Amino acid sequence: MDITESSFGNSAKLYTLENDQGVRLSVTNFGARIVRLQVPINGVYRDLVLGFDSMAEYLEKDHFMGATIGRVAGRIAAGRFNIDGKKYQTPLNENGNTLHGGPDSFETKLWQSQKNITDELIAVTFTYNSPAQENEFPGNVTVEVTYSLDNANGWGVDYKAHSDVATLFNPTNHVYFNLDGDPSKSVGHHSLQIDAHQFAPLDQHHLTTGLQQTVNDSTFDFRKPKKIAEVFTTDNPQNQLVNGLDHPFFLDKKHNNQVAAKLTSSDGLVAVNLTTSSPAVVIFTANFGTDFSLPMRKGLFKNHGGITLETQVAPGAERYPEFGNIILDSNVQYHERTLFGLDF
Repeated sequence: MDITESSFGNSAKLYTLENDQGVRLSVTNFGARIVRLQVPINGVYRDLVLGFDSMAEYLEKDHFMGATIGRVAGRIAAGRFNIDGKKYQTPLNENGNTLHGGPDSFETKLWQSQKNITDELIAVTFTYNSPAQENEFPGNVTVEVTYSLDNANGWGVDYKAHSDVATLFNPTNHVYFNLDGDPSKSVGHHSLQIDAHQFAPLDQHHLTTGLQQTVNDSTFDFRKPKKIAEVFTTDNPQNQLVNGLDHPFFLDKKHNNQVAAKLTSSDGLVAVNLTTSSPAVVIFTANFGTDFSLPMRKGLFKNHGGITLETQVAPGAERYPEFGNIILDSNVQYHERTLFGLDF
């Protein structure tokens, strides 16, 4: 196992982790971001995630793709929340709401880097000190994101953080998967399974409503594997609202080592098994419209050409505490872990 380092442009660094099975995971300190995930299929490397080849391309085309999202992933309605009776207002950067921590947040920062190589795994830890009042959030928060790869073909994402005063904190990673290795091809023919009997419906502004709705007898029932294409063709008003999925699923897992979701390529040659300590996963099916087309590496990223598995507390928890707690107190060490196990 080894880690190689190269330039990613504009002072950013690219780190490529490779295990003894030939799996290559490339990450950058620009936005503590996943850039590539390559596995050898029948002697040919296949890219399993979407991305670009430089920091400049991410800034120009999509600065959220593959990045660590924070301080709060998803939408904060009207950018308003309160902690201990004190009201806060964060900048509005999407349709009158605060999206993904507000403008120029974690995803645009250059993080500090540290490599670690042991007999069991290889890892890179990225660290960022988010100052108090960054995008009007209280507290000085130190954040660590560690990407690791082992010889069992598992790649992990560990989030650690602490704050000097109580603040909101609910990060995730915004990596897009296309296990066929072709972002111009819809993920509709991928198979998806989610261990969840409830999901969070959205309102017309794509905000969660506070409801935890059953998946029974609906297109949201992925408790058994099925093709994702169903959510693109259904008359379910929730799917039609976003032209696919952009919804949190509340995970039923009994313990953190239980597979919470599984994504399988259309040819059945590659699968990702997700385990997580987080209580929910947001599934987004790259619903960008039929006219959408974005140059990417040697091809084009098109509508429904990727899918995210964003582990976190369901968005809206600052309004609906029944979703979970996203207040990080000053005396608490935050730690959440997600593991993506690769089968190929």
